[in-house]
Amino acid sequence: MKEPVKSPRTYNATRRQAAAERTRLTILAAARELFAERGYVATSVQAVADRAQVALDTVYATVGRKPQLLLAVHDMVLAEGPAAVQAEQRDYVRAVRAAPTAAAKLRTYAAAMGRLLPDTVPIMSALREAGASDASCAEQYQLISERRATNMRLLAADLRSTGELRDDLTDDLVAELIWSLNSPEWFTLITSRGHSPGEYGDLLADVLCRTLLTSEEAFARPSR
Repeated sequence: MKEPVKSPRTYNATRRQAAAERTRLTILAAARELFAERGYVATSVQAVADRAQVALDTVYATVGRKPQLLLAVHDMVLAEGPAAVQAEQRDYVRAVRAAPTAAAKLRTYAAAMGRLLPDTVPIMSALREAGASDASCAEQYQLISERRATNMRLLAADLRSTGELRDDLTDDLVAELIWSLNSPEWFTLITSRGHSPGEYGDLLADVLCRTLLTSEEAFARPSR
């Protein structure tokens, strides 16, 4: 049996969608480079358009204004790839969910934070500072913080499913503790005292395991 022939209209739509996604990724790559080079305040949307070699209106139509650009770049960093993906599709989230014990989940998560926060914290700091005079930046900062809190509740539920969380801690309290310790503020405080991001990750894992878990594994550091 012959396969049905795709109509030219369908083919053209597919090509347009692929081209639009390539343009979006080019814009985000340009924005990420410029934010890293110049900082948030000194980077204009026009500069992003120029670096991506697209029209200014294309940036606005494809991604949005500068706060939306920064948010998209933030999510690209968390995805550890060329494009932003939903939280459940990120490699480190999948690794956490696949880990067999609560301690393994927390150590996998903490290692990911030590790897990712050096890139995301400057973005969040820039967004918070810009929010002092720009309401849209303040709104985006709050959005990311609340989204992170929601994701921590999902992590708490995953940890609870192992049966290794302390019974006297609610899932909300577990989520709030993790949320506070993976914050830009706590990461900055720890690293400002001379600790490396890797050491931050080790400390985060140790604090979370010792605070949240009941099993003996919580007190056993993994061998390196």
